[in-house]
Amino acid sequence: MSHPRSVAVVTLGCTRNEVDSEELAGRLAAEGWTLVSDAAEADVAVVNTCGFVEQAKKDSIDALLEAGDLKRTARTQKVVAVGCMAERYGTQLAEELPEADAVLGFDSYADMSSHLQRILEGERPASHVPRDRRRLLPVSPVARHTASTAVALPGHQQPSPAGQPVTPREVVTREEPSTPLAQVAPASGPRVVRARLDGRPWAPLKLASGCDRRCAFCAIPMFRGAFVSRPPQDVVAEAQWLAERGVKEVFLVSENTTSYGKDLGDLRLVDGLIGELASLEGIARVRVSYLQPAEIRPDLLDAMARTPGVAPYFDISFQHASGPLLRRMRRFGDRESFLALLEQVRARVPEAGIRTNVIVGFPGETEEDLAELTAFLEEARLDVVGVFGYSDEDGTEAEGYDGKLDEATILERVARVGALVEELTAQRAEDRIGTVVEVLVEDVDEDDGRLVGRAGQQGPDVDGVTYLEDEEGGMPSLAVGSLVTARVVATEGVDLVAVPVAREPEA
Repeated sequence: MSHPRSVAVVTLGCTRNEVDSEELAGRLAAEGWTLVSDAAEADVAVVNTCGFVEQAKKDSIDALLEAGDLKRTARTQKVVAVGCMAERYGTQLAEELPEADAVLGFDSYADMSSHLQRILEGERPASHVPRDRRRLLPVSPVARHTASTAVALPGHQQPSPAGQPVTPREVVTREEPSTPLAQVAPASGPRVVRARLDGRPWAPLKLASGCDRRCAFCAIPMFRGAFVSRPPQDVVAEAQWLAERGVKEVFLVSENTTSYGKDLGDLRLVDGLIGELASLEGIARVRVSYLQPAEIRPDLLDAMARTPGVAPYFDISFQHASGPLLRRMRRFGDRESFLALLEQVRARVPEAGIRTNVIVGFPGETEEDLAELTAFLEEARLDVVGVFGYSDEDGTEAEGYDGKLDEATILERVARVGALVEELTAQRAEDRIGTVVEVLVEDVDEDDGRLVGRAGQQGPDVDGVTYLEDEEGGMPSLAVGSLVTARVVATEGVDLVAVPVAREPEA
């Protein structure tokens, strides 16, 4: 008897890609594919690529090359490229990377099982032909609600090509039956087609796809398309499904969360939605991400501050602080308005954790512009700052700008601002010594055996962690997935060290 078809989904890039990968895995499991975590043990390796910036593209190509090598040394028979880089470059990627047996775009996701089966049987499908996905939906956001059903939106749980919901079958997996890899949506109840690909007690949950902003440096709208919100009931159903599988924290992701609901006729939908999610049985914490400073409403800040269970976390996309340079980037704001916004946040949530990303070396950036940015960073007291050097992105407005800085200048500015940020964020972490935080226990650090988690102020993967110790410096007896009240006693760079404390009785 032939063995079941097996597939491994390898994910590059952001948490939005992680959602897409788990939906793909759920669709494949529903069609009888065996999910495996190691590409070397799979018949087909599906590489979900990232196409955001140059380094991400290089990482994606490296992953495809590594998967291609497995065809000579392991069980792997076929390698398929999907994701943002495949959508953005399609035929070009296929021509330059023969190691990939197929390059498929977002339109292939809903019927991925059929595509993979044909590829496994020796067919080589036509490579995806890129197009500007912003043009697939009406310009008016409100007109998109109906039209969006005909456009592929990864992570939105869209029906199969036949127009019927995918009906999951029993999942076959080469993991132990109790592992998260075996957890896929049931055939009855709310339609959720997703397979957990890790055992973490938190999970990203997609609110929306695409973006209507036209930042001069960003290509995302071209390959992710116009902004489309998911209906609130779909978001709640998926959060409930995640909670039933042990998820304690849902991490709300999108390209622009502050636009949520504008195509559904109500920009305030997210204010109530976060409360509904936080009230679900099993969900201990809701984390909101990707806030645009020009779109942040006072009532959204109020909702985030007043809703029990919402993390004291504000992921705000400043990008720079020089007003003239921000205009050139096709963005809004300046140092004064950004500092005023931070005052509004901290007036509501004094213990707030605030993170941002900034771009240095943008075309036309002067030393005065850079001084404005560093002055902002020194005053802002941010917890985490990602520092990126500008690079041309194909098809963006900034690609044609004059005033380009040479690579050596950009690298020097990245190093200069990066060193400042490292010092400032370490100081900010030290400010938290003596404060009480809520820590989600996530894992045991393999290097030193310490219990590791994240405080409410710390986002996943890139915002630092909290190490939990008992009063004697040993490891507390706490289960992964526990939400623990702890007092910060020390820091290690941006990481915190905390000791669990007894929770004060509620009044």
